[in-house]
Parts: sequence; structure tokens; C-alpha cells
Amino acid sequence: MNISEISLRRPVMSMVLSIIIILFGFIGFKFLGIRDYPAIDPPNISVRTSYPGANSDIIESQITEPLEKAVNGIAGVKNITSSSSRGSSNINVEFELGSDLEAAANDVRDKVSQATRSLPDDLPAPPVVSKADATSDPIIAMTVQSNTRNQLEVTEFANNNLLERLQTIPGVSGINIWGEKRYAMRIWFNTTQMSAYAVTFADIQSALARENVELPSGKISGNATELSVRTFGKINTEEEFRNVIVKNVNGSDIKVQDVAEVILGPENEESVLKESGVPMIALAIVPQPGSNYVAISNEFYKRLDQIKKMFPKILSCRSHWTRPNSLKNQFRKLKKR
Repeated sequence: MNISEISLRRPVMSMVLSIIIILFGFIGFKFLGIRDYPAIDPPNISVRTSYPGANSDIIESQITEPLEKAVNGIAGVKNITSSSSRGSSNINVEFELGSDLEAAANDVRDKVSQATRSLPDDLPAPPVVSKADATSDPIIAMTVQSNTRNQLEVTEFANNNLLERLQTIPGVSGINIWGEKRYAMRIWFNTTQMSAYAVTFADIQSALARENVELPSGKISGNATELSVRTFGKINTEEEFRNVIVKNVNGSDIKVQDVAEVILGPENEESVLKESGVPMIALAIVPQPGSNYVAISNEFYKRLDQIKKMFPKILSCRSHWTRPNSLKNQFRKLKKR
């Protein structure tokens, strides 16, 4: 007896089963998340280390190799790949399928923490261990450009005015900013003047570290009042940096302006994000695991219209909706100057 014969013999039961299937299908349609790819947790752990100013050879010998030797003895490791570039090291540890990702991440953190003793002492931050996330790719982005503001001002404006409006969209995990330019005080050394005044790079570095500091100063107490004391020790302007005293030679003060040129400019001058030759920045939306992509995009376009109405003469905003991988590759093509 097959299902067709049962349906013919018991039509009421077949109708009830059909209604139940339709009911469950409707419930699943209403509550099922919409996304391009299934939610998976690949058994990959990444270890990233930043060492500004170091070339790839130093990164390879002093950072990448010690960390690779440390994590190589972890149980369940299938493959280890690494890349060493100027100023950064990236190690990807792939585990066997079925491995406990949390346990694997903890094992890698333990080994990396033990290996930090053999790393350079002047690392700005310890290595960062993170799990690979299949939902970390952005799904939609907006580009921002201006005819009246430079890249530094556009980046500052986007961080202060646009970032919060996009982060509060329901289902959004975070916002990636590509092509941003942050303010930085750049000091260009004049080696001829440094040799004439017998000033070394270490002298300038120690002078800046000594003068550019803000320490707690305690409080002043009286019979009826108590005041907190704050000392302003940070230097922020070009003029303040120029007037920093490096050393004193025979009663004469040698200042930074005597041996170097101080310019307020972008932190990174090696790359820029452009479209049709026009510099811009991009704000890309990263969804939360299991979130509805369509609902996020609908709310994004509503807020994009509000942003265009609020800042019509300041910014030119455009949206880009595409598949995650192609979007990521599209906006990460930073053109070298």
C-alpha cells in the first residue's frame, strides 16, 4: 500500500495532512532568516600581529616563525598558512572537521601567550587570536565623497554623524570603514640638521615621550571645598610639537623644528579608495548571525534617504548592494599612490 492508495482510501486524513504541511510551511516562511549562504563556523583560527615599521624579513623571522612553532603542536591541526608583510603578520590555523572551535581557540591562545616571551619587546600590542566567522562579510555599503571637504574631514564627519545611524539598524553587527584617513602628526627628519646638532632619532623619540604625557595630579582639599587638579600635558598642534625641546647644548635649546618638519596630515598616505578618479570612503554593513538581509537592506535605504536630506550640500552618498565576496573585493582595491 503506497501513499496514493492511502490518500484515496482516506481523503479526510490526506486533506488534514496537506493543511498541516501548508501551515508549517507558512510558519517557516514567516520566521525563516534570509541570507545568501548557510550559517557555518569553519574550524579556522587566525593570529594577527602588528609591528609598525618592520620589514617583511623581520616579521617573518621574529614573529611569524616563533608563533608557527608554538601552535604547530596543538592537537587536531590540519594545516597552517601564514603571510608576512611590512608591519604585520597573519597566521591562519585550520583544524580538522568536527573539532571543537571553542577548545581550539583556547588552545591557540594558550600557545600564543607562551610564545610572546620570544617576540620583540617593543611590540605595540600582543598578538590577536580570533575565530573565523562566516558572517563577517559585509552585505551592503555606501560610499561617501565631498567636493568641499578633504578625505580627513570626510572620515571625521562619517565617524561622528553617519556611523551611529547605520550601527543602530536592527540586525547589524558592525560597520567597516574602507579608505578612511585619520589625523596624525607627521614628523619629517632632516638628517643634515640632526648631524649638525648631534641629535639622534632616540633623542627626539624620548623628548616626545617625555613632554607629551598627561598624568593624574591629585586634588586640593580645604575646610569646605575639595577640588580635582588636572594638568594639561598633551601636545596637539603643529606649533606645540615644533617647540618641544630635544636637548640643551651649551645653554642653547635644540627644538624639534630645528631638526625636523612637523605637518598635520593623514596617518596612512600609501593607499586611497577611488571611483572614477574621485577619492571617497566606504561604510560597509556587517550583519549579525541569522539576521534577515532583506530587512536590513530595507531599513538601510530608509536611513540613506534621511542622510541625503540632512546633508545634501556636504556629501554625495551612493549605495552598493551585491554579494558579500564581490563587494569585499570591489571596495578593497586600494590604489597605490
